[in-house]
Amino acid sequence: MKGIVLAGGRGTRLHPITAVVSKQLLPVSDKPMIYYPISVLMLAGIRDILLISSPDQVPNYVRLLGDGARFGLNISYASQESPDGIAQAFLLGASHIGDGPAALILGDNIFHGPSFSEVLEENARDVQGCVLFGYPVSDPGRYGVGTTDESGRLISIEEKPAKPRSNRAITGLYFYDNDVIDIAENLKPSERGELEITDVNLAYLREGRARLVDLGRGFAWLDTGTPETLLQAGQYVQTLEQRQGVRIACLEEVALRMDFIDAEECYRLGAEQSQSGYGQYVMSIASSYSR
Repeated sequence: MKGIVLAGGRGTRLHPITAVVSKQLLPVSDKPMIYYPISVLMLAGIRDILLISSPDQVPNYVRLLGDGARFGLNISYASQESPDGIAQAFLLGASHIGDGPAALILGDNIFHGPSFSEVLEENARDVQGCVLFGYPVSDPGRYGVGTTDESGRLISIEEKPAKPRSNRAITGLYFYDNDVIDIAENLKPSERGELEITDVNLAYLREGRARLVDLGRGFAWLDTGTPETLLQAGQYVQTLEQRQGVRIACLEEVALRMDFIDAEECYRLGAEQSQSGYGQYVMSIASSYSR
C-alpha cells in the first residue's frame, strides 16, 4: 500500500499565523503537525509516502523531511497548484499509487489510541473497495456522518445532516483499492468547484464496497484547523506526554518499533537533536530498546 499525505490548502482560518507558512508545519506541542499523519501511515506499515502541498511550501517540507531515508521511508513530493478538493490527491498521486492500494490522510488530522498499529495493519491488508474510519462525536451535524449495518458495511453517508442517523463522523483517514484512481478521474466538481472525497466514498457505497471501522472509546481524533482546536491538540499531546513519559508521533521511535531502522540509527538521529528534550527522548528510547 502506498501512502499520501495531503498538506495543501491556504490555512485561511488560521491567518495571520499561516500567511507565510503551511498549517501542517505549525507546532503541535513539541513537533511539527505533519509528524502526526506521517506516523499514522508508518503505523499501518506504509513506507512509500507522497506528500502533497502548495508549490511555495514543498521546499519547506523537503528541508524538514528530505527523502525520508533516515526514518526508513521513501518520501516524494507533489505540488497542488490550487486546492481543488481532497479527491484531487488521487489525480496528483496516480503515478505514485501505481496499480496497488492507497491510503490517504489529511495533514491536519491527529489520531491516537491503544493498539492503533494493529487496527491499521489489519485494515490495510487486502483492501477491497474502501475502508473509512468513524469516530463518535457529540455534534455530528458538523461532519460527514456514516451509518453501517451489523457487519460494518457502510449503508449511508450524510454530509453535515440536520438530523444525523448516527453520531459517527468520518475522519480524514481513508484506505482504497486501486479503483480509486478511475473514480477520481471521472468525478465532476461540486458546487464548490472541488473534487469531493465524499463523492469518491459514495461511489464505493453504491457498489456495496465501503466499510466503516469504528474508532470508539479510548481513541482520540483531533482536527487542528482553527486557533482553538490547534491549541487544544497541543494541550492534549502535552498532557499525555508529561503524564505517561512517552511521545506521540515521534517518527524516530515509530521507525524503530516498526523495524524501519535499528537502534543504532535511532540513537544517531536523537544525538543530532540532543540539545532538545525531543532529541534526548529519542536517544533514551534507542538506548533502552530491545526486541
